[in-house]
Amino acid sequence: MAVLFGSAAWAAADTATTSWVLSKLARPAPMRTSFVELRGSKLLKQPLQVSGEYRRPDQDTFVRDVRTPYLEVTTIRDGQATVTRAGKSRTFSLSRAPELAGLQSSFGALLSGDRAQLQRHYTLRTDGTQTQWQMTLVPKDKAMAARVRDIQLYGRGSELRCIETRAPASGKAAGEVQRTLLATAARSAPADLGMEGMEALCQGRP
Repeated sequence: MAVLFGSAAWAAADTATTSWVLSKLARPAPMRTSFVELRGSKLLKQPLQVSGEYRRPDQDTFVRDVRTPYLEVTTIRDGQATVTRAGKSRTFSLSRAPELAGLQSSFGALLSGDRAQLQRHYTLRTDGTQTQWQMTLVPKDKAMAARVRDIQLYGRGSELRCIETRAPASGKAAGEVQRTLLATAARSAPADLGMEGMEALCQGRP
């Protein structure tokens, strides 16, 4: 099974373009990668650090397997998400969770290097160099845009190291940011990372 976004392939410090980034991130199924999330919310007294593994067993299925601090598996396929936790499962339409639909569509397009599919769902912008780059995805769908202002992808060479999802300026989750470390960034994250450490590691700052 291929490992998603494995060891970074450091390129010359040339300007990164969307086409170049997509060509480097493309990976066939099956794939897997470690992840670490740090969730901050007005409803939480302190951020919750969650870790586990993302899997794409085939072209049409995406799995989010949480292993710490609880066990939960979310499987996305055929326009539906099934969440299994504590031996109980529930299934619902992705229309009720546009952020999950966006996660599937963006990951699927990234892994296939499909710029046309990405552009159907997002407005794209790429900044930085091939050594250290950032891609911004702004949702076009109104339902998703009401929940997600934009998605920032941070990477080095051929390695996607972090996904930063930001909520709109208004609404229940106004201004909230969820960051997900991937691959070597996730594996190097300490158990007590904290919000400032998470932001620095995500964005590639010392």
